[in-house]
Amino acid sequence: MAEDQSTGKRILGAAEVKRSLVRIAHEVVERNRGVDDVILLGIPSGGVPLARRLGEALSIALAEDAALTGSQPANAAVPVGTLDITMFRDDLGRHPIRVPQPTFIPGDTLEGRTVILVDDVLYSGRTIRAALDALGSIGRARAVQLAVLVDRGHRELPIRADYVGKNLPTSRTEKVVVSLTELGAAEDAVTIHNVASEENAR
Repeated sequence: MAEDQSTGKRILGAAEVKRSLVRIAHEVVERNRGVDDVILLGIPSGGVPLARRLGEALSIALAEDAALTGSQPANAAVPVGTLDITMFRDDLGRHPIRVPQPTFIPGDTLEGRTVILVDDVLYSGRTIRAALDALGSIGRARAVQLAVLVDRGHRELPIRADYVGKNLPTSRTEKVVVSLTELGAAEDAVTIHNVASEENAR
């Protein structure tokens, strides 16, 4: 179910979300000198559609780079999968357990590959810690990188994203909501909500 955007302050609209992913795609290509052996793993729920979109943006970025350099364009799509972290979270006893979703690793192996984890919001870092644990239970990647649409700060663990669409200073009383059409939203948006104010208004 998509969350109501009307009560929050809009930070990014659909065009800005798209531009952020395009920019991240070019940064991925530059940092990795291409995308050989790169796979994208989206973290449910918001990270899954974002990973698919980033994969599409990477294909376009590779074609654009090939046109600029006059080289042969890479025709292989960047593999996109999913990584469910439900049973690796450290707050299982404090929150209702979400129904685990399938984990899909393209090619069935991590060996020799660069894994880019994709999520919608980076906050405390605990989701990414769980993702690293889940990844380690599957195999050993050559390298692991992190791409997020929004970094809202307030880290509780020493985790930092390699690629960020938007750095967004927030307070702990605020909630950042990423709405995506694939998850039922009418349009893509990033909104920020004052949780205390909204609860008092109910």
